[in-house]
Amino acid sequence: MSGSPRDGSPPGAPAPGVRVRRARDDVLLVEVADLAAATELHRSLRSDPLPGVGHTVPGARTVLVPFDTGVVEASTLAAALLARAAAPSAGADDPGRLVEVPTTYDGADLDDVAAHLGWSRAEVVRRHAAAGWTVGFMGFAPGFGYLVGDDPGLVVPRRPSPRTRVPTGSVALAGEYSGVYPRASPGGWQLVGRTDVAAWDVRRDPPSLWVPGDHVRFVAVRESVRGARAVGTSGSARQLEVPNGAGRAERSGLEVVDPGLQTLVQDLGRPGHGDLGVTASGAADPRSLRAAARAVGNAAEAACLETLGGLRLRAHGPCVVAVTGATGPLLVTTGAGTVREPARGRPFPLADGDELTVGMPPRGLRSYVALRGGLDVPPVLGSRATDVLAVLGPDPAHRGTFLPAAGAASSAVAVDDVGGPDPQELPAPGETVTLRATLGPRDDWFTPAARQVLTSQVWEVTPRSDRIGLRLAGAVPLEREPAAQHAELPSEGCVTGALQVPPDGQPVLLLTDHPLTGGYPVVAAVSSRDLWRLGQVPPGARLRFRVT
Repeated sequence: MSGSPRDGSPPGAPAPGVRVRRARDDVLLVEVADLAAATELHRSLRSDPLPGVGHTVPGARTVLVPFDTGVVEASTLAAALLARAAAPSAGADDPGRLVEVPTTYDGADLDDVAAHLGWSRAEVVRRHAAAGWTVGFMGFAPGFGYLVGDDPGLVVPRRPSPRTRVPTGSVALAGEYSGVYPRASPGGWQLVGRTDVAAWDVRRDPPSLWVPGDHVRFVAVRESVRGARAVGTSGSARQLEVPNGAGRAERSGLEVVDPGLQTLVQDLGRPGHGDLGVTASGAADPRSLRAAARAVGNAAEAACLETLGGLRLRAHGPCVVAVTGATGPLLVTTGAGTVREPARGRPFPLADGDELTVGMPPRGLRSYVALRGGLDVPPVLGSRATDVLAVLGPDPAHRGTFLPAAGAASSAVAVDDVGGPDPQELPAPGETVTLRATLGPRDDWFTPAARQVLTSQVWEVTPRSDRIGLRLAGAVPLEREPAAQHAELPSEGCVTGALQVPPDGQPVLLLTDHPLTGGYPVVAAVSSRDLWRLGQVPPGARLRFRVT
């Protein structure tokens, strides 16, 4: 195994056999012959896990395999994965479910699809409904399955320009795939119909209508019919538990007076749902979130507020809070009008009516506010984290939001050394941060000169960055190998910290809310040891990568 094994195949070409590539220091990417082999390997690893392996993510012809470096070495795991891919376990024989989707074929692009294929509208409908479809992998949004059909004629290009809004339930085609939009979103697929089937519903268990390996049949109807029939399913839908609706007068907590910039509820995320199309999300700087939680006596995974600054909170009843992360000023204004400046990283009390202001930081980017007892907001898939791309978890904070304490409030304060990053070591705009990185999995798509530029050039973080990714700008873009200039990479799993390179050669450094799968080649990934730093890099800072 190496960072990107080379066997003479042009970048993006089907591999002649199974290969294992490095996707991060603690993640491997297994490349197999086709979608069926990827689905089979994913199901095998789910039903019969290898020691140290986490939740795998299938792609069009790859499987992303995270692992615990304290349990298994990369070379040992690579050998086991090669053996498993050559002879999957019996658990991979599960044929999957059959899900029937009633569909009204009246899509806005049905005529264009018919013209492109040289068929009538009726023939498009007949063949789409007659085809057998299999869920290959998930991505783009929770519940969005890339469905591969058995009719080789049903292949159409994406629209030349994407729509700004595709309605929920749209049935669409793009390339060899079909899919159902789980929610209204931008999209460039060709719309051929619609269904009232909910591809994603957090009130269900599981919330996704399908998982990789399931089979799908579209049933033509005159009007959409609510619901879908799944053959071979077991279990019943389960409503998520919602905290009681006690009023503010009965519960202590924090009221948002001014939400500032992108104030979100975050915890350590919701890992383990990749086959539903859901990334882990969670705090952009988990070290600071843990430190804030520990400072007030909460469990390390308890939910906190994550903010870019400008946040103002009002206490209802006695509260104990702590603020960690970026270096913005902290001010407490009492009901009597007195002002004090509490210490960052240490717990402090708020009396009823006191207001806490978290200012804009000169160093770092994100601050974390913990409330003793935790924040009582409804969990989604076992987490209270807000995923801005997938639109999961609590809504962003707004003026008037009330966040009740989940546990008993107390005015007692215990001062302890809770650790966490030193705020003075966080970067300021204009300063350079050096990040450790691992080449791969697709560094062979780029010229030797481009790989040299990656590590020798300083990259500026642009203002277009967010929780999905840091958009970088460098004087010299990363140039692809000639064989990869116009190649298309089949969608594959992406990790937080991946340096994804679009055709313009300016990388996007993926953060916590990145899409689960992507089609741009990844030249390298930031080491797992440095991922927490990414959440504290402000626009205007500069990055340098050191390959380890």
